[in-house]
Amino acid sequence: MAHSEFVIQQSWQSDLRSPLRWVWSHVSRSGWLLTAIALGAVGNAALAAFIPFFTGYAFDNLTGDAPNLNGLLWATLLLVLSQAVRFAMQLMRNFGSEVLGQRLERDARRELYASLLGKSMGFHDLRPTGEIMARATNDVRELALMITPGFNLVLGSGNFLIVPILAAPGIHPALIATPIGFGITYLIAMAFYLRELRPATEEVRRRFGAMNAQLTAAVEGIETIKGAAQEEAERTRFLDAARAVRDAYVAQARIEARFLPLLLLGIALGLGFWHALVLYEQGAITVGDIVAYMGLIGLFTFPTNISLFAYSQVSTGLASARRILELITAETALDENRGGYQAPMRGDIRFEGVTFRYAVEENDARSAAQAALTDVSFHVEAGQTLALVGQTGAGKSTVAKLINRIYDAERGRVLVDGVDVRDWNLAALRRQISIIEQDIFLYSRTLAENIAFGKPDATQAEIEAAARAAQAHDFILALPDGYRTVVGERGVTLSGGQRQRIALARAFLTDPAILILDDSTSAIDSATEDQIQRAIEAATRGRTTILITHRLSQIRWADKIVVLRRGRVAAVGTHDELMAQSQAYRDIFARL
Repeated sequence: MAHSEFVIQQSWQSDLRSPLRWVWSHVSRSGWLLTAIALGAVGNAALAAFIPFFTGYAFDNLTGDAPNLNGLLWATLLLVLSQAVRFAMQLMRNFGSEVLGQRLERDARRELYASLLGKSMGFHDLRPTGEIMARATNDVRELALMITPGFNLVLGSGNFLIVPILAAPGIHPALIATPIGFGITYLIAMAFYLRELRPATEEVRRRFGAMNAQLTAAVEGIETIKGAAQEEAERTRFLDAARAVRDAYVAQARIEARFLPLLLLGIALGLGFWHALVLYEQGAITVGDIVAYMGLIGLFTFPTNISLFAYSQVSTGLASARRILELITAETALDENRGGYQAPMRGDIRFEGVTFRYAVEENDARSAAQAALTDVSFHVEAGQTLALVGQTGAGKSTVAKLINRIYDAERGRVLVDGVDVRDWNLAALRRQISIIEQDIFLYSRTLAENIAFGKPDATQAEIEAAARAAQAHDFILALPDGYRTVVGERGVTLSGGQRQRIALARAFLTDPAILILDDSTSAIDSATEDQIQRAIEAATRGRTTILITHRLSQIRWADKIVVLRRGRVAAVGTHDELMAQSQAYRDIFARL
């Protein structure tokens, strides 16, 4: 099993063993940024400790029997200087974190996009588009937020936990007790908090993905919704999905509301102040020392308050990383077989006992229901035209998708030029096969770019020649911008017949050895049918053609006809042979 059907090579390889390893493999590439962030975090926390120390020193110089204004001046100057340096260190930490977060988002988006392009159709068939889009957009964005402000604040606050422990003994050795006690209880409380928070943040991300899938399905099916007057029903479904997201956020908020370190901070401040007063009464420390010590204990306020937000952000980011990694590492049975057979294709096609079922689960398990194809065998010689006929659901389109290895046969073999398609180099196989399906997909680009999709380096003359062959040239020139006309998403600004002629032009331009027409002329009006028929006849000369059609005019001139019935071959022969020998074919023909 492989992660992708096609592997798009990158200059480096990320670590896919766990979400944390995967994130680290990305951020560790920017070692200088990590160094700058670490130095900035340490410097910021260390210099923050100067404030209570200089404040305590100034307090002692003002409250003595003879106030020392000179000492107060030096304390002020050193305090200003230290905080100016601290500002620079803080800027370095924040700037480094922001750049690191943006780099992580960029690299993760690139890796995920490359992975999605490389996945097989079996992978995409089983996942809602909206769910994938939620992971590719919102979850990837959460990675950047995990770094800044999340990781940035976690690292910064971590150093604020350490500084009071290191600095308190400088006032009096016994004063380390409260910082140590707070640090230990804080870490224990955070461990329990994070263990409880993780499933809550994962549920939020999952619910958000489901809501996004519902929204995408509604937008993509808006014509069906309006045609059936189901706007209110779809609105209710979306509201239910949105409420599920809200409930997940509320559940996370309840966990955050029980954030124990806030209570621990109050206890630490009280115990620290009491301990300092005891030492003062014993004459062990001065009033200025009490001020400095309480200032040090006050540094715990930053990690305590910020952790409520920062750790939640990190947990959300790791949950998003886990969801992204699930897509990247999802297994597919297909592989590109880089070292496979590559040669100019003649177009000989043979099916030998082919059985195929569509996957119904993400682990690629096969349904126990009836197979799409069962023990299908037939042979098409190079240059011949084969017509596939049968009722809806007979398996005609499935045959086409096995030829160019969109899917692999469960049993049996599909051979092209005598070579099992699984032994072909996948790119070499598909480059020489062109499929035009019923549902024509056009990109929101110019008509010229859509025609040249399979051959991006095609010249304008080649594009126009392909359009003429597909009977598309005249209607294209009639558009305001001609070949530069930008069509709407999925070609919605064109009629069904126009979209199909653009798809025909796209196929003609690539000059495939095998041309598969999957009911591709169904939306062409009768006035254009004769022209399209002549174009198809011209295009099929010298190449193997598979026709999946209900048009009698196309079925009759096929060299061979295969009749499919419930996924099995019911009959094979020419039109005249089948009319004489096959009742199944006569039944189909009689309905046409």
